[in-house]
Amino acid sequence: MPSSSIVFRWLSLIGIIWLQSINGTNFNFPSYSSQLKQQLSMSQLQLNNLAFASDAGKLFACFSGLAANYLPLWLVLFIGSSLGLIGYGVQYLFITNHFHSPSYWLIFFLTVLAGNSICWINTVCYMVAITNFASSNRQVAVGISTSYQGLSAKVYTDIVGSIFSNKDSSKTAETFLLLNSVLPLGVCVLVSPLARFVKIVEEQGKLEVGFFVIFVITIATGTFATITSVGSVSRMLSALSGLVGIMVFLVLPLVVVVEEKVKERVEKGKEGRVYHFTVEENNDVERIMRGENERKVERTDDGEAMEEIGAKEMVKRINFWLYFGVYLFGATLGLAFLNNLGQIAESRGSSSVSSLVSLSSSFGFFGRLLPSILDYFLSRRNKFMKSKPGWMVGLMGALCGGFFLLLSPSDTSLCMSTAIIAICTGAITSISVSTTTDLFGATNFSINHNVVVANIPFGSFIFGYMAAFLYHKQAGHGVAAGKCIGVECYRTTFLIWGCFSSFGTFLALLLFARTRSFYSTTDLSSHISPN
Repeated sequence: MPSSSIVFRWLSLIGIIWLQSINGTNFNFPSYSSQLKQQLSMSQLQLNNLAFASDAGKLFACFSGLAANYLPLWLVLFIGSSLGLIGYGVQYLFITNHFHSPSYWLIFFLTVLAGNSICWINTVCYMVAITNFASSNRQVAVGISTSYQGLSAKVYTDIVGSIFSNKDSSKTAETFLLLNSVLPLGVCVLVSPLARFVKIVEEQGKLEVGFFVIFVITIATGTFATITSVGSVSRMLSALSGLVGIMVFLVLPLVVVVEEKVKERVEKGKEGRVYHFTVEENNDVERIMRGENERKVERTDDGEAMEEIGAKEMVKRINFWLYFGVYLFGATLGLAFLNNLGQIAESRGSSSVSSLVSLSSSFGFFGRLLPSILDYFLSRRNKFMKSKPGWMVGLMGALCGGFFLLLSPSDTSLCMSTAIIAICTGAITSISVSTTTDLFGATNFSINHNVVVANIPFGSFIFGYMAAFLYHKQAGHGVAAGKCIGVECYRTTFLIWGCFSSFGTFLALLLFARTRSFYSTTDLSSHISPN
């Protein structure tokens, strides 16, 4: 494979890493939700509906999947970021009194539009990762890139914290909205030349060193984000210091491109100086190696997916509905918790909502990276670690524990539960990309996966409405009208959510049982580097 092709492949991965690091605009909603509620005079139920509206944009995610099949990737990015500019930008104009008396339903519609914008950028990122890397490295590329979306709330929070480090923070909500509208557009314009498809030629052993370097950088990035999110440390360091550190870590993956260019020059310098084989012997070796490579590529293609089917056939499969249920009671339920994190922290009297949101963002980062770590270091060498539904069983079990741990009134349990739920939610989100490809094929991935994640708005509405209803039921015990203070505000909600996640664990077990033979018979040799 030409070295330049490898360089372009790394550049495409770095490009989608940068895109994902600013694409989680919905994750910073808890940071300003309370202020938005106050400034627009909304009830808790209306605020919950706005959280649902952001997820409701995913109902129209299939349009981004269709567009990505026919339009240039740069145009898909531009459309997505423009929708975000309109959705968040007009809300910013309302909240800064450039327009007066906004209708609640107009705000709702704009939030739906902004939520849909995320789908367009996600679709480009997923398609680039899946297309530019063979199945042996696909989960690694997807997991690394999507992990950075979990870092978005940390990035936005540090930017806002830097702006208001020594000022009144009463304008935090409008600043978040302004950043949400303009930052994705700017990064999409910057990255659009890098987000492109690169033809895959046999890559066994070619990318191992590069992936290892990016793993080290990614883990260091997540560690830095987590440490600087801890209350005592975040108070010692300024938000500007945290922001500068994150920016440095985002640029560091470029060292892989530099390393590849150096390797290319070294290889060119060695050309014409190999005397160990005669021309005939060298041709024999090349023929043998070419035959091995052809067989490896054939093994990679065979059994890569249980079925190559479209969305119409997919929804007729039992495996789809089991998978749909696992995602609904797993990642979607976790997102419902994270959407309500600001109000949950407020009800418990926590004074560090931003730190808690940053903490959830950082652990969500590691959660999204976790499947890639398992795939890279374990599943390639252990057939029992290959099953993605098997991983989901373990993650769903941990998610149950996280929800039941929230029944404890201590601040420590709140922090621990937030970390557990964020990790599990991020991991299931990351695994789902490869699971969709494994079960239903890569040909129609852009549409199939958007059908799977369509459960997010439904689950967000049901779970969010339930939380808001039970919150209002307990509001009479609060210190202010319409506001509930105390652990009882969400106790019943957490109990019900824990039961839901338990049912999701059962569905994951069924899916694991039904797909176990597929994963156990897939040839491991196609996923093991010769090095």
